[in-house]
Amino acid sequence: MNQRIEAIRQWISQEKVDAVLLNKPANRFYATGFTGSAGTVVITPDELYMITDFRYKSQVQEQSPDFTYLEIDKHETAIKYINNLGFKRVGIEEEFISYSLAMSYEDQIPGIELVPMKSQLTKIRSVKSAEEVASVKKAAALADEGWDMIQKKVRPGVSEKELALELEVYMRKKGANDVSFKFIVASGTRSALPHGIASDKLIEAGDFVVFDYGNLVNGYCSDMTRTLVVGQATDQQKEIYDTVLKAQIASLEAVKPGITGTELDLIARDIITEAGYGDYFGHGLGHGVGIEIHELPHVNHLGTEPLIPGNIITIEPGIYLPELGGVRIEDLVLVTENGYEVLSHSDKALVQIPV
Repeated sequence: MNQRIEAIRQWISQEKVDAVLLNKPANRFYATGFTGSAGTVVITPDELYMITDFRYKSQVQEQSPDFTYLEIDKHETAIKYINNLGFKRVGIEEEFISYSLAMSYEDQIPGIELVPMKSQLTKIRSVKSAEEVASVKKAAALADEGWDMIQKKVRPGVSEKELALELEVYMRKKGANDVSFKFIVASGTRSALPHGIASDKLIEAGDFVVFDYGNLVNGYCSDMTRTLVVGQATDQQKEIYDTVLKAQIASLEAVKPGITGTELDLIARDIITEAGYGDYFGHGLGHGVGIEIHELPHVNHLGTEPLIPGNIITIEPGIYLPELGGVRIEDLVLVTENGYEVLSHSDKALVQIPV
């Protein structure tokens, strides 16, 4: 935790601000270890404060012992303390706080200057420590266990929602603290929906079924996608699956420090385009993963910054044909000093469920 605070204080020194205010839950957790749902973190060159209400007093003392607890009524804001502490120039999460809160600071604290942090905490968070990597690995391992289990439950007549629920309950029983996001279980033509949240649709013979899911362990997410076929795959289904797998492996094997997310995206995109399906790969190749399911670095056309060791990203190309269905294959990947380490260990060979 001290290294995280030091990184924030380096920005404070660089930008010559009096303090940084953190309200975004992911940033608050990263800086303090506090898992409560409300609170403003104040970090200065010399002091650490957590401003929240009585509900969280004991929790702050337990989870964030280096922070001084300042109590407000649950209907109040942190403004009175910010004013009393005499800050005139403060860093804020401009991409998160509301316009009304920013105006409240300016209206109620005479002379205060709000300095946008320009996602500085998100950039700092993109490089994971060994402890953070260990938590993501645990979450990824649970996802692998879930894949082994859920394949055995797929059959005609079961609904997407039933499969999603069974998968979630299984992994929670195995130790997941929560889910990373609402599970995607999409079958048949619905599998052509990249974010096809599980519905009441019943699985049918001949369906592609896409499973995209992840767990939360110690505050860190996993993310994995696998696609199977119910029954014997057709030649077209095999072609689509093989194309996605080829693109996924080629871009995955190119991961290393120094390469950009844009370059990785182009590797997969060129393979899918050459196979004639370029118009059906409509999203980016991947994204960073950590405390949030989508964070830096970008692994798409916006990913102009070189990858560095400690980044954790997804590699997840897909092909989505509205009249047939879709295929996506996704692994969670750690960028290492010499290349990469795949954190998702489930087999990627096409699974064909007997019917």
